[in-house]
Amino acid sequence: MSEFTRNKLVSVRVLDDDTLLVHGILDDHIYGLEMDVFISIKGLQVKDIKGKWNRWTTKECPRAIPFLDEAIGFSMKEDGFSQKIHKSVGRSSCRHFANLLLECCHTAKEATRLLQNKDRFKSSNANRPEKDKNYDSAAIKTGEIRFTKKRNQEEPHGMIIDLHTHSFPASQCSSVNVEDLIQQAKLVGLDGLCLTDHNHVWDHHKIEDLRQTHGFLVLGGNEITTDQGDILVFGLDKDIHGIIGLKDLRREVNAKGGFMIAAHPFRGFLMFGVNRLGLTLQEAKERTIFQYVDAIEVMNGKVTIEENRFASDVATGLGFRETGGSDAHETNEVGYYATVFQATISDEKDLIEALRESDYEPIAYHTEKRKKYHERG
Repeated sequence: MSEFTRNKLVSVRVLDDDTLLVHGILDDHIYGLEMDVFISIKGLQVKDIKGKWNRWTTKECPRAIPFLDEAIGFSMKEDGFSQKIHKSVGRSSCRHFANLLLECCHTAKEATRLLQNKDRFKSSNANRPEKDKNYDSAAIKTGEIRFTKKRNQEEPHGMIIDLHTHSFPASQCSSVNVEDLIQQAKLVGLDGLCLTDHNHVWDHHKIEDLRQTHGFLVLGGNEITTDQGDILVFGLDKDIHGIIGLKDLRREVNAKGGFMIAAHPFRGFLMFGVNRLGLTLQEAKERTIFQYVDAIEVMNGKVTIEENRFASDVATGLGFRETGGSDAHETNEVGYYATVFQATISDEKDLIEALRESDYEPIAYHTEKRKKYHERG
């Protein structure tokens, strides 16, 4: 059986008042390449490009590097920007570099939009004390901008819980065991985390053992695959395998007094942009999934900024409560996003009651300890 894996990572740094440094990496079984792209924040113009091959197939591949300069001076504000990249870089240099360059430029555009509209992110904290509404730094990774919040130790901040994490071997797609997951949650300063492994029911005794062993709030949940999308479920002990009808799942959860959250409801929907797909906000709000859930996850660490933002717009339009979770599958992803509760939570029953009745909101969570860990990594 043949296998093929492709990984793509884009990170962004703010160099000065008008320059972003975007670093892109593309790596698969055949090619390995990376680039640094310097982009003007105000003009969204490519200032400079530096490319590098790490692995190639023929001796002709490295000769593509000088042709990256063809894109210097191009502006994302110009019509036909993507076509110009494909025509100049894709044909003269290499289509792999062209695709990676476009990914870097798209991420830079999203990052610029967020840098110029920080108030949009602060709006989720509108009801918090005024002196608690400030941010001291920004880091952007794979298109995600995360603000580091200055926490006033004298102010009660509620309980900050990562509602969406995955551990191995319960979730085969995860690379971190539950012990390391909990230790990382403690390291970054979370007050608790939920184990929401794919179609996996955690034994109550095991959850309690984890709480006692680590002196940390560990909660059980489940991410269940339905015919309408993935659902974070709390309060259902039934072991469900395969794909279940969403209506049937709602019936099961209701019988147990549980709670259902639409997980990353627009993952992949906006990969090519809302306008290109023609997905309107009204059409999104009419999706079947929103007829059966109790809340919507609007901050998820595995989707794009645009998809998270769109989910928030839909939640607002429909009047749904909003949650945040990292969707962590690796150690260093724990706590990227979380949910802050004003209620005291000590077990799954408290969590469900808080999700129904308490004040809570999704947050981009990034403590100083987490920041230092991320920088070392």
